[in-house]
Amino acid sequence: MNGFRSLDDLSETPVCHLSFFEADAYARWAGHRLPTEFEWEHAASQLGLLRKEVESQPAVLTYQPDPAQKLAAIPAVQANLFETGNLHPTPASGLSGLQQMFGDAWEWTASGYTGYPGYKPLPGALGEYNGKFMSSQVILRGGSCVTPTTHIRPTYRNFFSPSTRWQFSGLRLAQDASNNTA
Repeated sequence: MNGFRSLDDLSETPVCHLSFFEADAYARWAGHRLPTEFEWEHAASQLGLLRKEVESQPAVLTYQPDPAQKLAAIPAVQANLFETGNLHPTPASGLSGLQQMFGDAWEWTASGYTGYPGYKPLPGALGEYNGKFMSSQVILRGGSCVTPTTHIRPTYRNFFSPSTRWQFSGLRLAQDASNNTA
């Protein structure tokens, strides 16, 4: 979408265009796992409120960590979404802490696509139509570098077949606290 790039230019950017099977296989190979969608959403909610207005660029989305959450110090971060014009994932900053939750690459989770608690399918054809999509799908979270800011929020979810290499789909590694060896 933005022309050819050398491998050197891409070496520090998030890997993308992975299927769920590839993301899961890498996570296991690395001694980790993919987060559940609930873990992902909890982590994203710890980053503080999303702001869709920056003085010079009102369409750019930033998030400012909530100091009450006692996370590693992370300054306000610009999410790499469509309006940045990058059209490709960008490298993370050298700072420690949770980064790139919104934008850059959709992140596969370990969760199958089901309705939220309390979800009731609509009666008739529409309920039947939606029911087809709630079968054999896996949740992705976080948006990508081509997701518009008007779509993104911590609860925004996408879903695809696990064999699909969806545009800019990547991964985030998770590990259990009792297995904190990395």
